[in-house]
Amino acid sequence: MRHLLDTRTLDRETALRILDVAEDMSDTQSREVKKLPTLRGKTVVNLFFEDSTRTRISFEAAAKRLSADVINFAAKGSSVSKGESLKDTAQTLQAMGADAVVIRHHSSGAPQTLATSGWISAGVVNAGDGTHEHPTQALLDAFTIRKRRFGADSRGRDLRGIRVVIVGDVLHSRVARSNVWLLTTLGAEVTLVAPPTLVPQNVSLWPVRVVYDLDRALAEGPDAVMMLRIQLERMSAAYFPTEREYSRRWGLDARRVSGLPDGSIVMHPGPMNRGLEISSEAADSPRSTVLEQVTNGVSIRMAVLYLLLAGERDDERGGDQ
Repeated sequence: MRHLLDTRTLDRETALRILDVAEDMSDTQSREVKKLPTLRGKTVVNLFFEDSTRTRISFEAAAKRLSADVINFAAKGSSVSKGESLKDTAQTLQAMGADAVVIRHHSSGAPQTLATSGWISAGVVNAGDGTHEHPTQALLDAFTIRKRRFGADSRGRDLRGIRVVIVGDVLHSRVARSNVWLLTTLGAEVTLVAPPTLVPQNVSLWPVRVVYDLDRALAEGPDAVMMLRIQLERMSAAYFPTEREYSRRWGLDARRVSGLPDGSIVMHPGPMNRGLEISSEAADSPRSTVLEQVTNGVSIRMAVLYLLLAGERDDERGGDQ
């Protein structure tokens, strides 16, 4: 694996390999000593043009647990905010000897540009670009669904027959896009639920079903319900009448959770707007996988960095295990 830029072009075999290597990484994280020597001598740069404490810390933890050196580069307060271009920044990282660059950028396509421009020889991981994609979030979501469904016996399994409902601000959500492509590649059936104003115009080209009534979608008994954050910071128009009305029609509350079938799980990529798209009762219920998703995110990102920087060199899957 040279880069991880999206899930739309990720084939089933590669996706399953990442999930299976993440299982191995997860096993090592229950040890007293969590650190592996696998990427000793490698340098991973977290290049974040947008704020994201959770994702950046997750990638930093993943790299450090593989013994890589980590450089955190925040665009705010750097020469980038004074007008330095992506090309100049990339060439600086190349001169520093970066082996992998984890990039989050407000412009859709920036990671692709970085990976294909020839400015840098490092492997590139997309940590979220505009409203385009967020591939490691989708991978950790798929990993979480698979682990909850199959437990310790999940290696090599795809998600055929699993029904996933994704609810909320699909229009602005790179998490939704990445999940749609990955989950369907792995065999899951995906239903989108949102107000008509928050459904992308080109959704007819996606391999999904679109429903506008949340109660109708939940009555079909999904295996997983994924709530999306309402991205108020990306909204320049009134996409729904009031927050209270949105919560009433499309929010996940205790009543809706209680009606889900046994074994059905509640997911959220975080950070959550409690009381808007999800109630505290739903977020903190035994069905909720929110904290598991955070834990699993480290394992997935360890797997991605491993496959980017060491996977082609050997197949030890995480070093001394």
